[in-house]
Amino acid sequence: MPSPQRWGRALLLLSVALPGAESKIDRKSIVQQYNLKLNHSHPYSPVQVGNGNFAFGVDVTGLQTFLPHNTLSSWGWHNSSLPTTPNQTLPSDYTGVYWWTHDRLVNYAQPNPAQKEISQWMIANPHRINLGRVGLWFGGIAGGNVTEELLAGQNQVLDLWEGTITSSFSINGSEVQITTTASPETDTVAIEICSSLIKTAGLGVFFDFPYATGRNKFDAPFVGLFNATSNHTTALQTRDRGAQITHTLDATTYVADIAWKGYARISRLHEDEHKYILAASQNSERLAFTVTYAPRASNTSCTPEAVKRDAKAWWANYWSTGAFVSLPSASNSSANELQRRTILSQYLIAVNGAGKDPPQESGLVNNGWYGKFHLEMVFWHLTQWAIWDKWDLLNRSIGVYQRFLPTSYERAEKQGYDGARLGKMSDPTGRSAPGEINSVLIWQQPHPMYFAEMEYRSFPTEKTLKKWNDVLVGVADFMASYAFWNSTTNRYDLGPPMYPVSENTNPNATINPTFELAYWRFGLDVASKWQARQNQSIPESWTHVHDNLAPFPTEEDAYVTYEGIPDMWTTSEYTEDHPGLLGINGWLPPDSRVDPAVFNHTIEKVYETWNFTYSYGWDFPLFAITEARQGDAERAISQLLDVNNAFDEVGMPEGGTRVPTPYFPAAAGLLLAVGMMCGGWDGCDGPVWPVDWQVECEGFLRAM
Repeated sequence: MPSPQRWGRALLLLSVALPGAESKIDRKSIVQQYNLKLNHSHPYSPVQVGNGNFAFGVDVTGLQTFLPHNTLSSWGWHNSSLPTTPNQTLPSDYTGVYWWTHDRLVNYAQPNPAQKEISQWMIANPHRINLGRVGLWFGGIAGGNVTEELLAGQNQVLDLWEGTITSSFSINGSEVQITTTASPETDTVAIEICSSLIKTAGLGVFFDFPYATGRNKFDAPFVGLFNATSNHTTALQTRDRGAQITHTLDATTYVADIAWKGYARISRLHEDEHKYILAASQNSERLAFTVTYAPRASNTSCTPEAVKRDAKAWWANYWSTGAFVSLPSASNSSANELQRRTILSQYLIAVNGAGKDPPQESGLVNNGWYGKFHLEMVFWHLTQWAIWDKWDLLNRSIGVYQRFLPTSYERAEKQGYDGARLGKMSDPTGRSAPGEINSVLIWQQPHPMYFAEMEYRSFPTEKTLKKWNDVLVGVADFMASYAFWNSTTNRYDLGPPMYPVSENTNPNATINPTFELAYWRFGLDVASKWQARQNQSIPESWTHVHDNLAPFPTEEDAYVTYEGIPDMWTTSEYTEDHPGLLGINGWLPPDSRVDPAVFNHTIEKVYETWNFTYSYGWDFPLFAITEARQGDAERAISQLLDVNNAFDEVGMPEGGTRVPTPYFPAAAGLLLAVGMMCGGWDGCDGPVWPVDWQVECEGFLRAM
């Protein structure tokens, strides 16, 4: 293990504030140092405003003028028409697939080859929808055929501290300035346009509405079809200084409520399109309005000024509360890049990952996996909120476990297990989409134990115990029931069939994966502590499984992905995905069964054999956390800044070779790693940074 002296001297350079203490760091100046300043549009990475449940992505105009960036929400979902093939026209017709599991047939929610149509329908539905596009309408300017190339002097600034985008440019010698802000409370975007062209050339705004199909697993960068106009309807209803557009896509209906200042008029562009034009009076040089998207009509509306005021207050509070880190950015290029990533990730995660449901991997930027979120990724999306002491944002979505408890019990019962089996690829109802990997993955099960224990450490109250009790009991009962007693070895096995964290092994051969064994023990241990804290008896099955799980498998004096894996370190397919086995002493506090020498050798084997060009997302934060726990801060930082762990100009974590950009587990994982390097963990008070980095950390909570 590397000597702690590699980072020990840095402790003398740090100012560490307790949670809730007044900030000693000039947070505003650091945040605004990384304000986005652009002069062009990004096709995959829009600049965004939003509030966690709603996001509005823009091009260089501050609107969606040249690029149809997306307007996505937590509530905006759509179902395509059901198949018409006999015996597979309804979800109730879907039967799943039976696999042999320890001498019995178990039904798994997998695509059934005999039911291709309904299987695919259940995978793709519901899918998240693009609520609409808002862009500049140039009217008679350049014959209405204005492209981004015709603009001059483009300048766009996102003020991170205030949550407002200011965009300016000129066309035909006339200046245009636009401000764009999202409400922190509602699905509202406020827009103000100032230009003499409003008066002289009829510069206005268009609103357009796409159809949703669910055809594509990944809808990136743009979501929806704008040319399938006959498949859906829109209806305009006007009022004094406002209008409401009702959009109907099959059984999905929602409204876009538009409210403007002063005199303006709105009308449909063409009868067979879903595009509407808003133009101000010809004696005005200002057009200010709000657009509020909602599942149903409402009589409430707000002014652009109110939205901007509320957003400014919310973002100032967001940056001023919770934890913060100041890195030596002025004198150290690596520190400057890590600070940039940290600040922009904090902004983007608040916009994309702080909603009522856990976020999808691409947040509210575009659609991945049809817009669904994955329960195994909840750890990487949400744990950073706890470390950064932002429990209010964590609590927005962490109730998903309680909400999904009924469907989790149903899933376990159907498969012949006790307790509650959490799904994987989920929509807001708790139904898990069919899929081979989806149905046999298990590492999402102990996540609630991790969140519950972190919350109890900060809030050791009866309220916390009651909040999590039903979830922990249900999940622990399943975990104990899932483990299979092997009468030959006198131990409990996990799997087969199953996929480990890496998802790159034969599910029918995968047994006793290293990380899942450690996480199973961790989860059952926490569940047992929960019972003891409430003076409740601990189920004997929990204890027996915990104490008698199979040992961690090894090969060549290193831990391996699963027991009996053939040629672990020389087979390329095993060394090019998530190195989940490192999580047993990094992600998780070290299990008592972990041999330090074997684990250190495992780290080096990963370095020697892994194809990091095929790594992405949370792989690098996982490695960084592991290295930090080993006391090697330099290696931890090198992982966060690895060339394959790229963050683009807008701060979006790139998807790499595997998935489209953005891939937000990389951003949230980076915040988790930075947070643990600041706050430390049990047995290490932290901070853990290189000896020559002058770092200030304040407000971070200690990890387990």
